[in-house]
Amino acid sequence: MMERIKVMVIDDSAVVRQVLTTIVKSDRRLELIAAASDPLFAERHMEQCWPDVIILDIEMPRMDGLTFLRKLMAERPTPVVICSTLTTEGAQTTMDALAAGAVGIIAKPKVDVRGQLTDEATMLLDAVRSAAGAKLARIAAAVPARPVDPRRGADSVLPPPATRPLGVTTERVVAIGTSTGGTQALEALLTALPRVSPGIVIVQHMPEKFTAAFAARLDGISALEVREARHRDRVLPGRALIAPGGRHMMLRRSGAQYHVEVVDGPLVSRHRPSVDVLFRSVARAAGANALGVIMTGMGDDGAAGLAEMHSAGAQTLAQDEASCVVFGMPKEAIRRGAVDAVCALHDIPNRIMEFVEPAAS
Repeated sequence: MMERIKVMVIDDSAVVRQVLTTIVKSDRRLELIAAASDPLFAERHMEQCWPDVIILDIEMPRMDGLTFLRKLMAERPTPVVICSTLTTEGAQTTMDALAAGAVGIIAKPKVDVRGQLTDEATMLLDAVRSAAGAKLARIAAAVPARPVDPRRGADSVLPPPATRPLGVTTERVVAIGTSTGGTQALEALLTALPRVSPGIVIVQHMPEKFTAAFAARLDGISALEVREARHRDRVLPGRALIAPGGRHMMLRRSGAQYHVEVVDGPLVSRHRPSVDVLFRSVARAAGANALGVIMTGMGDDGAAGLAEMHSAGAQTLAQDEASCVVFGMPKEAIRRGAVDAVCALHDIPNRIMEFVEPAAS
C-alpha cells in the first residue's frame, strides 16, 4: 500500500481549519496529522510527527506565516502551500512567500470562506499533491540564473484556425507555460534576459488576484517590462505579458503584429488560464515565428498545445528534470514528441536569444 502524504494545516480561523480538514480527509492519499491555530502550536505537533506538506495561512497572531516559512526553510525545508486572502495586500505578501520558498497558493476569499473553499476542493487537493512531489532544492537553485551572453542581441476557447498558411515575419514570439515551481523559475529566467528580448507571453498557473502582484514583482527586478496582460495588449520586444489568474490568454496576429486576447471560458486541461489554450493559439497565430517553452509543473497542461506548435513549425523547448521542481508537464510534452530540445533552466535565456538572432540578422 502506498504511504499517504502527511498534511498539516496552520490557520488562525476555526472555520478555515474545519473546511481544510474535511477536504484533506476526503482524499485517501492524504493523512491529516494536525490542524493548528498558529505556527507556535504547529511546532509542538511537528516535534512528534513531521509533515510532508504544510497548508499555511499568512496573517496569524504570535507569529505570522511569512516569518514561520522563512524559519522553516532555513532549518528544515518542507513543501508549503500558502492559503492567502484574495486582496491586494494578501497578494503582495504571498509573492514574498513564494520568493521565500512556498510552492503553491490556495486562494482564500474574505466572504463565504466555507463555500468557496469547498467549491475549489479539487484544485486544493491538486496543489497539496503537487507540493508533496516538489524538489525544494530546485527552488533555491533557480534564483541565481546564469546571465545571457550580452552579445546576443484549445479547445472550445480558441477561434477556428486560419485557412491560409502563415507567412514568416521579422517579429518573434516566445510562449512559456509553467505551474508548480514556476514562480521561482520565471524569476530566474526573466531576470537573465536583456531588454532586447523578443516579446514573451506566459501562462503561470496562479489564482485570480495574484498574477498582477506577481507581474509587478518581476517588472521591478528584471530589465523587461513585465505586466499582467490586458485584452488586446501588443506583444512587443522587451515586454512579457502574464495571463491573468482566472482567465485564458490567446495570441492573435494582425498583419505582422501580434496582440493578446484575454477571455473567459471553461477550464481547459483543468486550468484557467491554460497553457494549452495559449500554446494552441500561438501555433495558429505565429507558426514558425514562435518558440514554445514548457517548464516545471505537475500534470499535462501544455503538452498538447506544444505538440501543435511543433507541428506548425515552431521551435520547442522543455526544462530538464534536474532543474525542475516538478517534472510533470515537461515530461509529458517530451513523451508526446513535442519537444525539439531539453535544457537546464539556466540555459533557456540563451536559447531564447539564439532564437531571435535570425530576425536581427
